[in-house]
Amino acid sequence: MSNEFLLDRGFWGWLYKLLTPVEWLMTQVMVLFHKFLVFIGMDSIGFSWVLSIIFLVLVVHACILPIFIRQMLSMRKMQALQPKIKRIQNKYKGKTDQASKEAQSREMMKLYQDNNANPMGSCLPMLIQGPVFMCMFYVLSAIPYIAQGKRDPLGAFDQATAQEFAKTEVFGVGVTTNFVSADTAGKIVIGIFVLLMCAAMWYMQFNNMRKNLPRESMEGSQYKMQQAMTWIFPVMYIFSGVSFPFAVLVYWLTNNVANLARSIWQIRTFPTPGSPAAEEKAVRDHEKENKRRAREGQISLEEEQLIKAKKEAEERSTQGHQRKQPVRKRRKK
Repeated sequence: MSNEFLLDRGFWGWLYKLLTPVEWLMTQVMVLFHKFLVFIGMDSIGFSWVLSIIFLVLVVHACILPIFIRQMLSMRKMQALQPKIKRIQNKYKGKTDQASKEAQSREMMKLYQDNNANPMGSCLPMLIQGPVFMCMFYVLSAIPYIAQGKRDPLGAFDQATAQEFAKTEVFGVGVTTNFVSADTAGKIVIGIFVLLMCAAMWYMQFNNMRKNLPRESMEGSQYKMQQAMTWIFPVMYIFSGVSFPFAVLVYWLTNNVANLARSIWQIRTFPTPGSPAAEEKAVRDHEKENKRRAREGQISLEEEQLIKAKKEAEERSTQGHQRKQPVRKRRKK
């Protein structure tokens, strides 16, 4: 470990200084939960600190979940409006004069307002989630330096608390140990955590591409590029993960598993229209509706469609198949 915490230098030092209130709050939540675990009988040094890291990640995800749901609803609205958006774009296609540009902008804004849709709504969770998880990474990376007196205390982590945290070992690996400084057994444990972390990330991306893309998007060079990215990011994290302290890997694995669980729930609940997941949801919804009708003693959807088809056939038979000619109105003299 170097004598200076590198994340406090240069651009990153300036950025993390701005995020100090978030970092302070995170340390308070983490230490408070640790005190609760000690209160119910767990040792103050040991697995209680690892559970505190996991709890902190889950609290952050729980806070972000309502925003994430709003993002999904916003994306569904934007997807439903795509045909209308396309018509407006085609209407002004090739027109480069200022009046046409302003008219197109007005029509697009009116479309969004009338349907209560926000084209930037899907970006909000990322704008919040990014800095929050950056702060989590910063806090866990800073604690070993606080323990050795190489950095000032941060929120609830004074030097004594940081030293208690630094003494924690899980599966024979210290929370401040990385792959390079660990012994052989520690290297195996850290390697398993890194592989699990990357596997969770890979499967999340793979499952999203396999189930949540429209079928017409599953071809061409762009789709092949997305397939390649599915492997590139996990491989990159293998090389970066071995250099991080074990506490950061615990946070990272928990975060990736939480993201995976949320992604699976999203694909099941809010699938992209035209995707395999949307087709599966339509089947589930159909079966669910039939079960509800059976419980309430109502006819099934299939029987309802059959009755409707018979009624339409009878109406056609009674009225004839020829289209009734419109009667032209006489002009008044």
